[in-house]
Amino acid sequence: MARPSDEQQQQALAGLLGLGSHSARKSHYPELVARLDELGAERNRYKWLFEHAVHGIFQASLSQGLRAANPALARMLGYDDPQQVLWNLQDMASQLFVGGEAEMRGIRALLREGSGLFGYETRLRRRDGSHVIVLMNLLMKPDEEGLVEGFVADITERVQAQQRLQNLNEELEQRVAERTRELEGLNQQLREARDAAEAANNSKDKYLAAASHDLLQPLNAARLLVSTLRERKLPDAEQVLVERTHQALEGAEDLLTDLLEIARLDQSAIRPDLEVYPLDELLGPLVSEFDEVARAAGLRLRSRIPALAVRTDHRLLSRILRNFLSNACRYTERGSVMLAARRRGDSVRLEVWDTGRGIPADQLEAIFLEFNQLDAGRAASRRGVGLGLAIVDRIAGILGCRVQVRSVPGRGSVFAIEVPLVRDLPQPGLVESGPRPVTGDPLPGRRLLVIDNEEAILASMAALLGQWGCEVLVATSYEEALQALDDKAPEVILADYHLDQGRTGCEAVRGLREYFRRELPALMITADRSDDCRRALQRLGMPLLNKPVKPGKLRATLSVLLSH
Repeated sequence: MARPSDEQQQQALAGLLGLGSHSARKSHYPELVARLDELGAERNRYKWLFEHAVHGIFQASLSQGLRAANPALARMLGYDDPQQVLWNLQDMASQLFVGGEAEMRGIRALLREGSGLFGYETRLRRRDGSHVIVLMNLLMKPDEEGLVEGFVADITERVQAQQRLQNLNEELEQRVAERTRELEGLNQQLREARDAAEAANNSKDKYLAAASHDLLQPLNAARLLVSTLRERKLPDAEQVLVERTHQALEGAEDLLTDLLEIARLDQSAIRPDLEVYPLDELLGPLVSEFDEVARAAGLRLRSRIPALAVRTDHRLLSRILRNFLSNACRYTERGSVMLAARRRGDSVRLEVWDTGRGIPADQLEAIFLEFNQLDAGRAASRRGVGLGLAIVDRIAGILGCRVQVRSVPGRGSVFAIEVPLVRDLPQPGLVESGPRPVTGDPLPGRRLLVIDNEEAILASMAALLGQWGCEVLVATSYEEALQALDDKAPEVILADYHLDQGRTGCEAVRGLREYFRRELPALMITADRSDDCRRALQRLGMPLLNKPVKPGKLRATLSVLLSH
């Protein structure tokens, strides 16, 4: 392999260090001597830096090849002596650059076009055949044409570290993608399971709602017949049997009603219709209804109803208060129950007080859980299945109201709910502080029409209303009603909502009102608890009773209709 002569190497090294031939004139001029001494010291310093530099340094000619190289460059390429890497142009292309002659031509062209080449990344071939990745800065010497000084930094480890990092990132991205696919698959399975559960739940709720009519119809007929028997004078033994039958039916009715209510709440099928109601209109019917219930339990029912008005859903709020009153009458052995209303800022607090056994403080929250009953260890002490207050809690959430409970074991409890107050109505004193006075019984001698497509219910209603002294006419359709009335209008119409052949009690009531050309009082009795049914009845201005009908509530509603 052809190498440059020693003299050429010395000249190249001297040129690289910036010395030239100054030492030849060292003895002629004193001033020059001092300057040359300085240059000599500088030369030694540069020589030391050249030989001990961490990065590779070289000088090359674009026409001849490498002229000088430092030990760091030699070590970088796997050689022991820098003299071993001083190749001519042809050897440089084959021995040094991995890119060969093509890369060499490219570098020479770039250098001839400018003053240097900076940040040039390439691969150099090592002595053992491997390669090293370097970053090169090449400078053209301005005073010597075609002479290049180069600085070489080994970036192999940095590039490999970057490559490892990139590989790790790619591996991580791949793992994330795989995990994402797994999670998407699991989410899809969860969605399918959720959809299947919702479908099963909706199917259950729809079945329960559809079956409720068939379940409630015979239960309603039995309840009416048993209520008729309860009001008759019977021997003691028979009276005990009737009373136990009444209690069994009442328990079955409460259970079925609660299950239907929970099903509707779970389906989010209930939407509140908020209107303004005077408290007297809201609470008065409840007082009349539960006055008889309290007396039957040996209790006294008191009420305190100020002349205030609230904005709420009449039906939903009545459901909550009815539950409070029912529990108070059921679990209070002696004393009294009071329904009271108190103004609290921008709201009205509706309270039901009792003098019952009370609730321990550590169980106050648990009473609102589903299927939870206090002191229900024995079957004889259980009443219902513990859904009532769970329903109350959900309805209160629908209304956006807060339910509160206070209780002292052995002294009684207070259940309360706060509803928004309406300020723009007159607010005189209290309306009353006890059960509403009843001025005589308005039922005896009244002409009532009952329309229902179930013969058993017609017979049961006729027996109960007849026992109350009413003149009762029954029919299964609008046409039969006209025949039974014989052109003499009834004083009140009691109609089932769903009749045969797809007709409704609303249609029958409208037909009879048109036939007699007056607004006949009407009461709708149905097992349908849907909002569509309720809205249809609201448009007609008819009160609604759900089956199974409670005789006390039926009597109170009829008394109100006949009193107008």
